[in-house]
Amino acid sequence: MEINRPTVTLLAITPHAEKLIEEAGRTCYLSLDKMSDGTEKNFIRNCIKNGHLSILEHASATFRIQGASRAFTHQLVRHRIASYSQQSQRYVDEQEFHYIVPPEIEKNEEALALFRAFIEHSRATYKKLRELGIKKEDARFVLPNALESQIVFSANFRELRFIFTLRLHPSAQWEIRRVCLEMLKIMQREAPSVFGDFAIDEKNWTAMPQLREK
Repeated sequence: MEINRPTVTLLAITPHAEKLIEEAGRTCYLSLDKMSDGTEKNFIRNCIKNGHLSILEHASATFRIQGASRAFTHQLVRHRIASYSQQSQRYVDEQEFHYIVPPEIEKNEEALALFRAFIEHSRATYKKLRELGIKKEDARFVLPNALESQIVFSANFRELRFIFTLRLHPSAQWEIRRVCLEMLKIMQREAPSVFGDFAIDEKNWTAMPQLREK
């Protein structure tokens, strides 16, 4: 089955994340007496603008990402200040796999037909190998990067800002832009003082931070 768009679900987030970040940051300046309702907003924005980003590491979020390809996960897992739990092709039988079609291929009728034929040939080859008694861990060698690969991903807020800045740039690959944009929209709701400065271009799946970190 072809998958048209990814699904990103927030599984967990640090409770009262922005207040925690403020308290951590004010400890550096011994200005805890200045904390009150709502003071975290300007404090966090000023810290980001001034490049005081270590305080963002005290809060983290965990996401489940579905409907994205193994090509996407190969890019995501390069971010090492994070934790991952990914669908295993050693243990999961992939005979009925789902797959993602790149937009450039989808809009070209001849390319799409060629792509689908290759996908189904790969599926048939995988099935035949399994029927011949080949283990999943070896049969998987014929599977394409287009396969859906579900993943759970956790990172602290500082790393998320870094990932969004890098992967939501127009030069980033389309699929990781699309997934990261869904994560960013969630984080703008959950922690607007930390992520609210990213200006989103929904049409092109891009976003650029407006606060200039020193």
